[in-house]
Amino acid sequence: MFSKSIKFNAALAALLLAPSLAFAHPGAGQAVGFAHGFSHPMSGLDHILAMIMVGVVAWQLGGRAVWMVPATFVAVMGLGGALGMIGISIPFVEAGIALSVIVLGAVIALNVRAPVAVAAGLVGLFAVFHGHAHGSEMPAAAAGMSYAAGFMIATAMLHAIGLAMGFAIARAGDAKGALVTRSAGGVAALAGIGLLTGLI
Repeated sequence: MFSKSIKFNAALAALLLAPSLAFAHPGAGQAVGFAHGFSHPMSGLDHILAMIMVGVVAWQLGGRAVWMVPATFVAVMGLGGALGMIGISIPFVEAGIALSVIVLGAVIALNVRAPVAVAAGLVGLFAVFHGHAHGSEMPAAAAGMSYAAGFMIATAMLHAIGLAMGFAIARAGDAKGALVTRSAGGVAALAGIGLLTGLI
């Protein structure tokens, strides 16, 4: 498990460092696109909570889920973003985003141990809504590929934060760590209900 987490962290570091090379001398559209894309997932509590929860769910399941669940979210979110960029509408996007916070928080709070394929499918479903929201709100002056790279990298970073939180909490010990993790999931689910109902 430890060696797998080292491999995952190394791969994530490579992913995060690569764009700094790719955008060393960007044009104006690329610069605007990447900056806006990167900041967009950080601009709303719904996105931040859901993406961190994906990382926590992946940690909670362990094994292959540590990389497969976040990777699925990022990949499918890219497809959802493409739909948003070209103007294809998807119904109930905001509701889907709020539901992602509720469901992922509940999964953590209830310590649901779903098969990896089921967990990946669930986060993939929610990723469509998150990606569409990012893509449909792309600034007119932004370069599409740069914008997409920005929000996908920011998302991967938020997933990594969720994974890191899981590993850090685990150091507190099994019983106490599980209580903290499940409590955090419950709080996130309540926040999701607040987002869905407009109270937050």
